[in-house]
Amino acid sequence: MSFFEAIILGLIQGLTEFLPISSSGHLELGKFLFGVDHEANFYFTVAVHGATALSTIIVLWKEITSLAVGFFKFKWND
Repeated sequence: MSFFEAIILGLIQGLTEFLPISSSGHLELGKFLFGVDHEANFYFTVAVHGATALSTIIVLWKEITSLAVGFFKFKWND
């Protein structure tokens, strides 16, 4: 896989992740169109999905910490 193909496939993953469509499916379609071997680039797919999860955690960090603090905060019922 060339650097250009990796950039395009990463953009496909990033742009389709938060849409109500399958980002994994579009990533596989992009690999097919570029003629990339699916089996050999398994680690690329894992890395792209891991980067998506990490970026989501970074963007939503305030909300995640607020939920965690609220979950462990003790409060008496009325």
